[in-house]
Amino acid sequence: MNFMQALQQRWRQANTLVCVGLDPEPAKFPAHLRDRPDAVFEFCRAIVDATAESACAFKPQIAHFAALRAEDALQRLIAHIHAAHPGVPVILDSKRGDIGSTASNYAIEAFDRYGADAVTINPYLGRDSAQPFLDRADKGVVVLCRTSNPGSGEFQNLVANERPVYQHVAQRVARDWNSNSNCMLVVGATWPAELAQVRALVGDLPFLVPGVGAQGGDVEAVVKNGATSDGTGLAISSSRAILYASADEDFAIAAGFAARQLRDQINLYR
Repeated sequence: MNFMQALQQRWRQANTLVCVGLDPEPAKFPAHLRDRPDAVFEFCRAIVDATAESACAFKPQIAHFAALRAEDALQRLIAHIHAAHPGVPVILDSKRGDIGSTASNYAIEAFDRYGADAVTINPYLGRDSAQPFLDRADKGVVVLCRTSNPGSGEFQNLVANERPVYQHVAQRVARDWNSNSNCMLVVGATWPAELAQVRALVGDLPFLVPGVGAQGGDVEAVVKNGATSDGTGLAISSSRAILYASADEDFAIAAGFAARQLRDQINLYR
């Protein structure tokens, strides 16, 4: 089963559009974990096990592991997800984008070293920088389009040929890059009007939607503006609001509850 099939199966069988972000910050870990030698892995594994029933995907953020010299923990975490929760795909959030052999090595890093099922990439360098990822037909390629951060419009909203750049990205990915049917777009929950515009441009192409929870995106607006006609087409990502729902020893229980709450809230509007 390839990435897109796995994601679609989770939408249908688990009835969830929640993507659980895994962004470990040891300063926010419960006190009993902070000084443990394998704290990053233990914390993230507990979160994964508590939230898997509510997850359509997991999204570890590579910088949060690399900054802690915890790449080995990331590799073991993805292997744990595949072994303990088969069928829940993993999107490696690394936002890669480079030329030639460098892009090829980034694809090897994401898919072969870490074992991710999909990876986020930056389209700024053009098609050739994306090609090594696109060629992996069984893997997902999640392309930045209209990101959730406050400064994203500095370049993404610039008008070229009578349309903002993010709309050109959306159309190009849907029309030209998706020959293996393995592409998604990143469209932020913080821009509901743009979410609707991108959906109108690309049909049923799936979206990864960051920005709910700590960033303040509105769940109802995301579903109404971004979902496909069958009520799917979205992986709505939440990280901090789930990971750090409690700073006590019940952190995993609280994370599981927060993920179920978000799942149920999303499903109210589908």
